[in-house]
Parts: sequence; C-alpha cells; structure tokens
Amino acid sequence: MAKAPAHVWILVGLGLLAVGSSPILIRLAGDVPALTLAAWRTMAVTAVFAPVALAQSRAEVAAFSLREWALVLGAGVLLGLHFMAWIVSVQLTSVASASVLVTTSPVFIAVLGAVFLSERPSRRTAAAIGVAVVGAVMIGLSEGSGSGMYPNPALGNSLALGAAVLVSVYLLIGRSVRQRTSFVAYFALLNGAAAVTCLVGVWVAGVPLGLPWPIALLAIAMGIGPGLLGHGSFAYALKYLPAALIGLLSLSEPVFASTVALVVFSEVPTSLGVVGMVVVLAAIAAVVTSKDA
Repeated sequence: MAKAPAHVWILVGLGLLAVGSSPILIRLAGDVPALTLAAWRTMAVTAVFAPVALAQSRAEVAAFSLREWALVLGAGVLLGLHFMAWIVSVQLTSVASASVLVTTSPVFIAVLGAVFLSERPSRRTAAAIGVAVVGAVMIGLSEGSGSGMYPNPALGNSLALGAAVLVSVYLLIGRSVRQRTSFVAYFALLNGAAAVTCLVGVWVAGVPLGLPWPIALLAIAMGIGPGLLGHGSFAYALKYLPAALIGLLSLSEPVFASTVALVVFSEVPTSLGVVGMVVVLAAIAAVVTSKDA
C-alpha cells in the first residue's frame, strides 16, 4: 500500500476526534426524536457542502455514469440509515456500549472488502483489528453493571451493531467510488442522499421535524463536527487508505467518547474499561506507525 500523504493523517486524526464527540452531543440533546436529530444533522452538512459542489463539480456530476449515480446514492442511503440506527442506539443504551458496537465495523469491512474489492488487510492490520476489537469489547463490558440505568440496552446494542454493518458497506462503496470521483462531488451527493433518507424516515415515523433552538444548534453541531469534519475526512481519505484501515482507526472512538462521558456525565470507567482503552490505542498505534501504513 502506497504511503498516504501527511495531510491525510492529520485530517483523519481531526475527523476521529469529531466523530468521537457524536455520542456526547446526542446524549446532551436529551429525549428528542432520534430521527429528527439524524435529519437535522444530514441537512446541516448538505446545506454547507451543496453550494460548494454546485460551484466546483457540476460538470463532473453531470458526466456521472448510471453506475456511479447508483453507487453514490446507494452509499448515501446507507449512511442515512446508519445515522438513524446509531442515534437511536445512543438514546437506548450507554455511550460506551453504543460506541463500542458501532465501531466493530472493521470486522465486517475486512471480510466484505476481501470478497468484493480484493483488498485483503496485511497480517499486521488484521491482527491489530482483532486486538482492537477485543479492547473495544472490554470497554463495553466494563459498564455492564449499570444496565438498569438505560431505557432498552438490548435494542440499543442491536441497533448499534446494525449501524456498524451499514457503515461498513458505505465505506466500501466509498472506497470504490472515490478512486474515480472528486471528494467534493462524492461527498455532496452522498450527504444529499443521506438527508433525503432521514427525512423519509421522519415522515414514515410521523415524528416532528421542528426542534427548539438550543437542540437545533446541537443538531447542527453534529452535522458540522461529526458529519462534515468526521465523515468528510473519512470520505476524503478513502482515496488513499483502505476502508479496513479507516475502520480500524475508528475504534479509537469509544476511547474518546468514554473519556468525555466521564467528565460530562460522570460515567466512570472501571479498571477493565481503562485496560480496554489502552489495548485499542496500542493496536492502532502498531498499524499507524508501521512502514505499510
């Protein structure tokens, strides 16, 4: 694998911090309908990025083949479904459990990427994925004693796992499409499709789209931070880095989320949780610092 430029690693690092803030912002929003938050989040990104795409990439988008349209819009639908499932999961279970389960995506990415993209992770990366997942599971298990504190942990955990599958397929599609399209064209259409998907979800569920201004600002922050900077950096990096590696790096999310949850919500990690965080970070460092990264 060719060495990625330094600016790609900087963007991904900032993106990981932004994505790690997502469950904290969701929890701060309280009991607002999850589908409404997802719609506002994706609309915020679309509102920021669509004018840029219109100015820079109209000719490129107009030249898209039917296959490229299908892949980009399909990835956008998957991203919208991912956001809806993910936000509901955070409202039903703990920050640690939701963050851990949604970041099991490297397992699915490694398998699907090998089958459909012929991108087999190196032995070092594959081993690191396995070790990091074990560390992530340790973080999730560490808060099991507080199971009575959350509305529906079983459903929340299931939705978080489903969100992991959805984001895995979305990243793999993005890895394929980004080899032939510009970041601006891809990301604008991707988020437009995600926003429409979330709006359809709001309509089908019959939940209100309106939000009080303080919550609306939080939802917009989810769009600009985790949405634009977080997923935007991932979409950009897919031209340079395999989807499996980006999935591995995303396993740092529960470490960051659990740390912030400690400060904001007093969700104190146990010794097992701390060990899990160290394991995850060590596994990621082993890959990022290798000559193959």
